[in-house]
Amino acid sequence: MTVDVRKRWWGRGDPRAVMQPLLQRWVMGNVEVLLVPVVLFAILALWEMVVRVAGYPSFILPSPGRVWSKFLVVLADGTLWRHTRVTLMEIAGGLGLGVSLALVIGYGLAKSPLLERLLSPYIVASQSVPVVAIAPLLLIWFGFGVLSKVLVCALTVFFPMLVNTIIGIRSVEPELVSLMRSLRATRWQTFVLLEVPAALPILFGGLKVAVTLAVIGAVVGEFVGADRGLGFLLNLSRGILDTPLLFVALFTLIFIALALYLTVSWLELWLLRWQRVE
Repeated sequence: MTVDVRKRWWGRGDPRAVMQPLLQRWVMGNVEVLLVPVVLFAILALWEMVVRVAGYPSFILPSPGRVWSKFLVVLADGTLWRHTRVTLMEIAGGLGLGVSLALVIGYGLAKSPLLERLLSPYIVASQSVPVVAIAPLLLIWFGFGVLSKVLVCALTVFFPMLVNTIIGIRSVEPELVSLMRSLRATRWQTFVLLEVPAALPILFGGLKVAVTLAVIGAVVGEFVGADRGLGFLLNLSRGILDTPLLFVALFTLIFIALALYLTVSWLELWLLRWQRVE
């Protein structure tokens, strides 16, 4: 019985000859994923070599091992999560407020050229002022709590999302709008069935920019004045020359930004799967 099965299998060809092309195709299709740990290892090795060769003290440039040890310490005692949770709340609030306002105002500006001519100069003028200059005013007006950081974060993400909303809504082909009118579609049906699907690719482009800027906005708000959050942790570690802790806070912010970006990218792939050619 075993011999018969083996004969039938080998009659189809050498298993190695069958698996090798499949493995090669998988490697070629996932080369970017496979390169990530390789590049990361190379960066860490170069970092370790620079520290060892130059002999930098820990307060100037700590080794990856010292940063990892510090990460384990602040993770175990709850310090990292306590500050990360506050920053995540500010990012979520700022994203929700800034993106919502940008979508509503952007849609109105895209549908009304007169409204755009009236409001665009003021919107552009408001964006010419750096958020760092506005942040102290927001802290004075709204206090040193989470609200002022949420507003700083919302201001940071508002303009890029607004521009992409206007471009996305105006990218709808006029012929398709005329077709919807000829079919006697209501405004809501035109919005849901035509304008939103047509604008989604551009909206997701703006959202990818917005989620990364949201992290920056939250940190800027915490830099100006805060007693908790990853921005505060950066300020604290800088003041006490605890450079390993500073690197831990930086890498946590990088991880948050990457996680948000990848989440938006996955959501884009899922919602726009109808665009992919099978």
